[in-house]
Order: sequence, then structure tokens, then C-alpha cells
Amino acid sequence: MRLQEFWSRLADQFGSMRAQSVASDHVFAALGGRTAVEAIDAGLPVRKVWLAICEEYDVPRKDR
Repeated sequence: MRLQEFWSRLADQFGSMRAQSVASDHVFAALGGRTAVEAIDAGLPVRKVWLAICEEYDVPRKDR
């Protein structure tokens, strides 16, 4: 998954305003106690970050 696709899916799922908050404010245990933005900046695969968000927010399987 490319970073552009990540942001697009995040905005589609949460809306553009909330997507930014989910990515930069919410700390995910599955990402080592980091936000999504911190995890991506630390070099974690974007797909792993996306799936951690999906798990945390119960995103339907069809949208993952």
C-alpha cells in the first residue's frame, strides 16, 4: 500500500477532518504506543499501520 492510498482510504472511512485526527492524535498499542503518523515516520509498513487502524476502529473487512 502506498502512502497516498493510505490517506485516501483513511479519508473515505473517517472523513477528511477526522482522518487527520485518527492519524495524528490516537495512540495505537499495536503500533508500539505510537500514532499512525509516528509509526509511518519510524518506517513501519503503511499496510501494517492501516490494518492497526482498521482493527482499533472495527473497519469492516470489505473496506480493509
